[in-house]
Amino acid sequence: MAGKFFRKSFADINLDDQFFDSLKNDYPGNEFSRGFIEWFHKKAEEGKEALVFEDEQGVGAFVNVKSNEIEEIRLQDGLTLPAVPRLKITTIKIDERYRNLRIGEGAIGLTLWQWRDSGINEIYVTVFEKHVSLIFLLEKYGFSCVGDNMNGERVYLKDRRKLDLSDPCKAFPFVSGKINHAGCLAIDMQYHDTMFAFSELANTLQERVDISVANGLKKVYIGSPINLNFSTGDLVFIYRKYTGTQGKSGYKSCITSYCMVTKIAKVKLSGKALMSFNDYRQIVGNKSVYYDQELKIKYDTLYQLTVIELLYCGYFGAGNNVNWAWLNNNNCWPGGHPMSLRFSQEQIDKIMKEGRVDVSNVIIN
Repeated sequence: MAGKFFRKSFADINLDDQFFDSLKNDYPGNEFSRGFIEWFHKKAEEGKEALVFEDEQGVGAFVNVKSNEIEEIRLQDGLTLPAVPRLKITTIKIDERYRNLRIGEGAIGLTLWQWRDSGINEIYVTVFEKHVSLIFLLEKYGFSCVGDNMNGERVYLKDRRKLDLSDPCKAFPFVSGKINHAGCLAIDMQYHDTMFAFSELANTLQERVDISVANGLKKVYIGSPINLNFSTGDLVFIYRKYTGTQGKSGYKSCITSYCMVTKIAKVKLSGKALMSFNDYRQIVGNKSVYYDQELKIKYDTLYQLTVIELLYCGYFGAGNNVNWAWLNNNNCWPGGHPMSLRFSQEQIDKIMKEGRVDVSNVIIN
């Protein structure tokens, strides 16, 4: 079931694919909204593109976003949301065959990154009450229901001025300005490039997502840290450790991404198991690069074993990644093992800016 997200022209998308049948049925067209078929053909005529996930069976996911929508949103309770700039998710659908494979989470992440970079305060989407799994995902990532529109759909809206910064998922893709330090995780390049593939795709984030652990926003690191200088709720930089043989590692090992720590679970301590293998496996879920057999070997053989769950908040991108030589030469490498590093607020800002991140648009109060 291999597949990828690509940005694709409406004119090149097969509207006859059975994937679109439910959308045609849900949106036949009425006095309050244009029918899906008519809307689709109009977008094709205008040369518009959508984010489409396709595999050997056909279309597996479809996401379309309208930038800078300015219109009133009439609600059934008589209220009207004023006409202000908003980013609108006009369509989002994930096929049932991808349930639990985190395609939806990846699609939401792509859209929220686009929203963040747009500078627009509000993003919204309309969804029928029957789409329970999509509603769950929207609420998890900070969308709130503001009422039902005249077409009988729930209106879910997210406002960057009203974020719940106490919950990293609800605040995503923004980071709380209350952080005053950051940690660091060093990940060998072969694992890093599966977990954080976007960091190597310079400005093509909206164009490609592999169906793997790279798809989801939640990642899991499994290791044996002796010193861990961060805790749940902290910002963590991801350091891609170069393990190849070409060139100097100081110029190839680099910080590529930043995450928020959402969970730390000690599985084994000094050779003693603190939880069963099944409990450990359940925490890891489908967010790890390891297969079950590899997880079992680590569980049986490692003297220390810790699981760290991360929320992938952002990336620098190829050409912007910050290598060790720059970090060391700019007083941004405190020294010691990466796990023991503790970056100050000043160092965080310097690293982010070197990675071409607009700090004021990412770290907010």
